[in-house]
Amino acid sequence: MNDSTPLLSIRDLRVSYGNIKAVLGISFEVYEGEIVTLIGANGAGKSSTLRAISGMVPYSGSITYRNTDLRKVVSDKIVALGIAQVPEGRGIFGNLTVQENLKLATWQRKDKPEIERDYERIFGIFPRLKERRGQLGGTLSGGEQQMLAVARALLSRSKVMLLDEPSMGLSPVLVREIFNILTEINQAGTTVLLVEQNANMALRIASRGYVLETGNLTLTGTGAELLGNPRVKEAYLGG
Repeated sequence: MNDSTPLLSIRDLRVSYGNIKAVLGISFEVYEGEIVTLIGANGAGKSSTLRAISGMVPYSGSITYRNTDLRKVVSDKIVALGIAQVPEGRGIFGNLTVQENLKLATWQRKDKPEIERDYERIFGIFPRLKERRGQLGGTLSGGEQQMLAVARALLSRSKVMLLDEPSMGLSPVLVREIFNILTEINQAGTTVLLVEQNANMALRIASRGYVLETGNLTLTGTGAELLGNPRVKEAYLGG
């Protein structure tokens, strides 16, 4: 196990919605350069965990990023610190073009030459977005919308990317493409925390994984260890 300081540290995290307890006191960490995945069934608390890190829901416990207590930071400043979330459902602006969606991701940045270089990098990773720069976001396919959502997070210069169900609604071919892109982005220096129901694909690219069941962490291990775990196989890998 990594003995350096975690980039992101979650301690005794609890999230409730009224009387519904979604997350029941979980603790885990993410180290720089990792892909860490949270797997679990619908309603296990995966998305609530990401929303807490992003400052989008109230919580108890502690979340620290590079030793900064995120409870004291408002959500838009969390993005400025270097944490970007790609939400479930992608969250792109359907009435804006691809280029306008991308431009919104850079509004806090003043480094114009660097922004231009980042556009070139983005269009290198996502050539399809370059072809569709003038197209409205709402007219893109599901896979292209997912690519646009990931591209926007990259343009924010995030150190940590939080992804909520990136494969949802995509064909198997596009799922493989999105996961290949996530691996490429990670190898270029972005740390990834991935929430995903497609446990097989998620664990194949993950440095480490955690299994979340009804608000509790029940298993942890490397991606390979969890892929080979009989409990994980039975519950999440269809056998």
